[in-house]
Amino acid sequence: MGEIIYASREEWLAARNDGIGASEAAAVLGISPFRNNADLWREKRGLLVPEDISDRPAVKYGTLAEAPLRELFALDFPQYGVEYTPYKVYTHDKYPQLRATLDGELLEMDDSAPLRLIKRRGVLEIKTTEIRRASQWAEWKDKVPDHYYAQLCHQLLVTGWGFAVLKAQIKYDGGITTRHYTYERAEMETDIVYLLHQELALWDCVRTGREPPRILPAI
Repeated sequence: MGEIIYASREEWLAARNDGIGASEAAAVLGISPFRNNADLWREKRGLLVPEDISDRPAVKYGTLAEAPLRELFALDFPQYGVEYTPYKVYTHDKYPQLRATLDGELLEMDDSAPLRLIKRRGVLEIKTTEIRRASQWAEWKDKVPDHYYAQLCHQLLVTGWGFAVLKAQIKYDGGITTRHYTYERAEMETDIVYLLHQELALWDCVRTGREPPRILPAI
């Protein structure tokens, strides 16, 4: 696994077309609520400029909330070491076009060891969202929405680490709730391998200029 640390957000953004990131995994699979795989291909080829949504209230809130939510996670789960480096990008050791920027890196410690050695590493993903319809709660029942799950698969694919935790702050009419979802890589391996094949196929289309067939969302 390689890593790149960019000097600024501008440099980080400018490098996004150098590969496929975790937030784009769902589009590769045709399960993103925001764009399809053909649109992602056009973006990577420079044929389509993605809409700048950074000024939207929900996006600005999520950006500003990430740091305090990460600090709260560290307080609530002292069994983990929590690390974070701004604009740090991990790249897959064999396929460097597969990249991941993490909200946090988790160090699961071996408390039985005299020096609290690191037992294994994991991914921390932080989401803020708002529930507007009762039916949306089903997406969060005992799991995360599919497009977020694809993101976790991608992050574990790139890093090779053993687990992922998604911390979700969910706003709804009259309140806020926080949930934590833990995923073990061993239980995701089939999905990770499938995602790898799909991402490599999409990137081959980017490399050759051949437009991929559009994946229609399941009804």
